Amino acid sequence: MGERIAIYPGTFDPITYGHLDILERASKIFDKVIIAVANNERKGPLFSLEERVELIKECILEYKLKNVEVDTFDTLLIEYAKNKGAKVIIRGLRAISDFEYEFQMALMNRKLYPAVETLFMMPNEQYTYVSSRIVKEIASYGGSVSCLVPANVEAKLREKFKTS
Repeated sequence: MGERIAIYPGTFDPITYGHLDILERASKIFDKVIIAVANNERKGPLFSLEERVELIKECILEYKLKNVEVDTFDTLLIEYAKNKGAKVIIRGLRAISDFEYEFQMALMNRKLYPAVETLFMMPNEQYTYVSSRIVKEIASYGGSVSCLVPANVEAKLREKFKTS
């Protein structure tokens, strides 16, 4: 049957406890999970691609997720999934507002590459309101985000906003 590989794509600017909750649970379902960091400069990320990858790698070590690896991509997600031999794309759904966009993307991905399925996962209830955008906004005003992101991410956010 082969190795069951899943891709968990996103910008992860920055990674949050919500992302990590989904990642941790997905790592129990699949043989390998690739957290694929999108190199999408159009979104105007706070952290560079290299910084995002490094923060994620630190979290993977801390969480002891041995079957999770980090990679970057700047192609169509479906092409990336094909190249990696993945049959599943994991997407997080926090609220109904996420659903319409994610549903459209899942249907388009299926049309482009029917061999890949999209698996929607909801984070633990305590993280349903957490988004990278909200985390950055709170941090930009000097608020504590320790209940939303790991310590390494919070430290990097403080560093970023101290200089701006």
